[in-house]
Amino acid sequence: MALIEVRDLVKTYKVNVRNKGILGSLKSLLVPEYRYIQAVDSINFTIDRGETVGFIGPNGAGKSTTVKMLCGILTPTSGSVQIGGLSVAKERKKIAAKLGIVFGQRSQLWWDLPVIDTFELLKSIYRVPEQRYRQNLSRFSEMLGLEEFIRQPVRQLSLGQRMRAEIAASMLHDPEIIFFDEPTIGLDVIAKEKIREFLREVNREKGTTMLFTTHDMQDIEKTCERIIIIDHGQKIYDDSVEQMKRQYGRTRTLAVEFDTYYEQVYLPGAEFAGEKDNKKWFTFSKDEADVSSLIQWLSQRYKIVDVTVKEPEIEEVIREIYRGGVQTVESVS
Repeated sequence: MALIEVRDLVKTYKVNVRNKGILGSLKSLLVPEYRYIQAVDSINFTIDRGETVGFIGPNGAGKSTTVKMLCGILTPTSGSVQIGGLSVAKERKKIAAKLGIVFGQRSQLWWDLPVIDTFELLKSIYRVPEQRYRQNLSRFSEMLGLEEFIRQPVRQLSLGQRMRAEIAASMLHDPEIIFFDEPTIGLDVIAKEKIREFLREVNREKGTTMLFTTHDMQDIEKTCERIIIIDHGQKIYDDSVEQMKRQYGRTRTLAVEFDTYYEQVYLPGAEFAGEKDNKKWFTFSKDEADVSSLIQWLSQRYKIVDVTVKEPEIEEVIREIYRGGVQTVESVS
């Protein structure tokens, strides 16, 4: 049985319409008008235990609203969410102990307290056994480098340090599921990679289910096996990251380093994409050209030092999907 089951999930907001001017304001006060916004429109999906899933879409697509309904923060207008066979709407307290939540722009740490004090408070709130707490704290401190700042007040931490502390805090009670909302926002490249490596290792060691909403596609590519894309409140894609690349990432880049500079290199079936010193780049469609044939053609006519094939970036594939390259897909549900 799936760990998370989302069935026909709908969220509609009732919004007051404000008219312009003094007379308009008086009219709105005396005879209020409303309009309805469909933030989430009949979404269905399931997530198995241990899966790492990217949940993405443009601003206003309904991502955050959906995640808040999964966490029990918002109540659906209709439809259902079940976690471990329990209804989120009816068993919110029981489910809360199974969840970890990291919102990149909202802190669960106490601002003026040292990080270790927050951890101790969370230990009490979640009733974490002493031995398990010590084991997790030691392991997370080692993996995330917490010792350098664990006794400093949260307000004195850099953004990267705070995010590492936030992630550790969300995992101290060994949650079955962790929801990440922009977990690496504003971080430098080194800090991002440290957090991604940590999350991959926790998933391998503990089998923790993870759901990511993020605009950083590297977070998705480096931590997620599967991707769900929504737009205008509806699911438009649901499959593995690799399958998405194979199916919709049709363009490849061939980087060729020659032994000397050639002013012009013609490669049938590919387009010239740029050059630097003795290196040239060509783009080709995987449906129209075979990479081994292209390399063979070049090697018969030029002296080649090195050849690499670059797979499409996930950003490029998703842009193609947003441009209408795919219809609504229900391949994994």
